Amino acid sequence: MNRQCDEDSDFMQLMADKVRPVSKGRDKASLDSRPATPSEAQLARRASAQAEDEAANFLSDEFVELLPAIDPIEYRRDGIQTGVLDRLRQGGYNPEAQLHLIKRPLRDCRQALFRFIEDATAHDLRCLLVVHGRGRAEDSHANVVRSYVAKWLQQFEQVQAYASAVPSHGGIGATYVMLRKSERARARNRERQQKRRG
Repeated sequence: MNRQCDEDSDFMQLMADKVRPVSKGRDKASLDSRPATPSEAQLARRASAQAEDEAANFLSDEFVELLPAIDPIEYRRDGIQTGVLDRLRQGGYNPEAQLHLIKRPLRDCRQALFRFIEDATAHDLRCLLVVHGRGRAEDSHANVVRSYVAKWLQQFEQVQAYASAVPSHGGIGATYVMLRKSERARARNRERQQKRRG
């Protein structure tokens, strides 16, 4: 107990000239809580990063033919077994990450999907879920985004397959995406198999 009192006393002595009580005339509401405006250098760095993102983004923004609003979508790259697509379509792979595009402008969706797939690849993720929404009409915003997502996903070399999700994950309003296994993941699998063989 005395040791605690000594520590408190030592602390008070150390902080005596460094800490001042807030004056009684000021309350919390009167403190200036406005966020600082970004400097010109910060704005320039943001613009530069955005320009780099846009330059690296190879996804086409050309017109796409709209998909029927009520039909599920699916795609399988050549060489991928139909069993992989079947299991994906049935929700047999657990999504490791999700991207929500509902009510976002198409340009933002393009950028977000590009970054999402690139990040997932960098982190060795395999199964993803893209939630884009579902519109009742073919020209609804949700169906436009869904149609572009289907086109954009095929432009990624690392996308092996995709399929509309099961109802518990969003049904036609969401799409499962299966990515290619990275070289790092393949190397880890080879090591595990060699250890098992002894």
